[in-house]
Amino acid sequence: MADRALTHSLIYSTETLIFSILALLLLAYYRGLGRQYVKFWMISLSALAVNQFALACENTFNERDVGSVLDISIALLRQVSQYIHILFLIFGIYAATKQKNVTRKMLFIGVSSALLIGIFAAVFYGFDVKSVFNRFYLRESLTAFIFGSALIASAFYLFSANINHFSGKIFLAYCLLVGLRYISYSFASIIFLTEDWFRELSQTLVFVDMGVNTILGFIFLIWMQGAERHVAATAINRAKYLGKHDSLTGVLNREQVLEKLTNEMKISKDKKQALCVFLLDIKRFKFVNDTHGLKVGDLILGEIAQRLNQSLLKPKVVGRLSGDSFMYVIDYESEKQQSTVAEHLHALIERPYLVSQQEVHLQCSVGYCQFPTDAEVADELLQKSNLALFQAESNNIQTVKYEAGMQSHGRHLLAMEKEIRQAISNEEFILHFQPQLNLKSNRLDGAEVLVRWQHPTKGLLAPGQFFDDIEALNLYSELDNYVLEKTCQTIAQWYKTYKRRVPLAINITAVEFQAQNFISNIQALLIKYEIPPIYLELEVTENVVITDIDLVMNTIVVLQNMGIKVSIDDFGTGYSSLAYLRKLPIDKIKIDRSFIQEVASNDSDLTIVKTMVELSHGLGKRVLAEGVETQQQLQLLRNIGCDAVQGYFISRPISAEEFTKYLKRK
Repeated sequence: MADRALTHSLIYSTETLIFSILALLLLAYYRGLGRQYVKFWMISLSALAVNQFALACENTFNERDVGSVLDISIALLRQVSQYIHILFLIFGIYAATKQKNVTRKMLFIGVSSALLIGIFAAVFYGFDVKSVFNRFYLRESLTAFIFGSALIASAFYLFSANINHFSGKIFLAYCLLVGLRYISYSFASIIFLTEDWFRELSQTLVFVDMGVNTILGFIFLIWMQGAERHVAATAINRAKYLGKHDSLTGVLNREQVLEKLTNEMKISKDKKQALCVFLLDIKRFKFVNDTHGLKVGDLILGEIAQRLNQSLLKPKVVGRLSGDSFMYVIDYESEKQQSTVAEHLHALIERPYLVSQQEVHLQCSVGYCQFPTDAEVADELLQKSNLALFQAESNNIQTVKYEAGMQSHGRHLLAMEKEIRQAISNEEFILHFQPQLNLKSNRLDGAEVLVRWQHPTKGLLAPGQFFDDIEALNLYSELDNYVLEKTCQTIAQWYKTYKRRVPLAINITAVEFQAQNFISNIQALLIKYEIPPIYLELEVTENVVITDIDLVMNTIVVLQNMGIKVSIDDFGTGYSSLAYLRKLPIDKIKIDRSFIQEVASNDSDLTIVKTMVELSHGLGKRVLAEGVETQQQLQLLRNIGCDAVQGYFISRPISAEEFTKYLKRK
């Protein structure tokens, strides 16, 4: 007996060491992954290690008196630890499969119950020397029954949860087999407790349980590896899906729309069929965002995409091209069918949208063209549909079909596209700089970069003379990249010549700010021209933010981590400015010139500007006022605590050569 007790004591001590090491491994996983189920399984293994330690003590001090302090202490430690072990094992399974955290209330109830059952089993009959069988039933049979029931229930739960990774099936098999072992042992102990073979079985199970418990620890590790691989695979698949689909509505994005349209054109050509390409633009959709909020606007866009996708006409292509612009493509047999489709699209969009028990009514403009009659290339079909849509919106007509007469404007755009691209290639777009004055130090704070076109025949053109064409041709991205590089080039050149760097602010359009390669492009430019990031400031308008606040916030955070400053331009012109200002991790706010023009004569404007300054300072953001044109405006802004100003009173936008005068000053 003494030899057997010593053997068991060594086994339990070894298990204590093994489970402690496994618990430490899970602790390392938890610190790296931050998953709640990993923490629960770490606690479960720690409790199992404590339980094995109690069993080792029980076999080492096997001649202790029943009811002694040592006996009760070991019993308490063993009983409580094993119930904590099974409790957190189950909590871990729940948290791992539901992908949500166990509430504090559930934890409190569970831990309290485990403590009460453990204490009851250890103390009840614990002081009665004669109640040997009752103690065994309470401490061994009851525990085995609870363990077995919990594990079998967990097996059925895992089966219903339909875990995708292989480790889930291993865990299911483990719970089922070990649960049956405990249930069988519980019933056998009640019936055959006094039989010699049962006592031998109990001794043999010590070695079996050592292997079973060790397997449990490794199942935890296998599960975590499988679960993380599954999460990674899901993320990769989602990234692939989002690469082809619009993340908000689930329909095809612009790139995939053109790709699928090209494929459908090939199929239609082979079958000698015709396609009709419709472009839809939702009227006054910004009003919906401003009135009901961005989330409601997003939900409505999702419903629009769903209605178009599930249309009875079975469209060949449905996609979202931009904010509230959609493409819808069908095959057709007659001209009359085209007008029927247009009416159908208007009916789909005009059907009321239910928002917070209120109906929202929308309308759309539609422009369309035909394949192969109007064009045989996807880009040209999109362009001509867009021309028709432009005509519909300009003339407030519901539906416009592309006609050759619209080509005049198209020809103008084609000519302008060639000119603009050539101007970018020939570096005809030049930078002007409007100095910004720091009102605290009365020194140059930086400058805003402005673009002018040094046209070879028309002379120096202001932005208003070519920006509309750039917008119509969707060339903002090319111009933004050009201006970014020229700005970085200028900062580097000034430092080389004058050993001075001046922070330069560039206005970035929504298209470029939300481009996938935007961050990498800026990083490449900073490295190429060896520019410290603090000397580059990016200005975004409120419209950029409203388009996709989550994406914009993520981009701003990345930029700021790089050391680049980000500011909001034309602040105050959007309806929801104050609502999202506190959410945006921006450095500076530029108050729109419309508030500054009458700040010296209009009390309302003065109050608004003062409130903006106080609010911005309260949120830890600097304030710059645009459009300062008089000494009185400057003094008022200085008095209310504005940090910096720019405007004609300080300086008009000037060329690079003129700006270098500031750099020559000591």
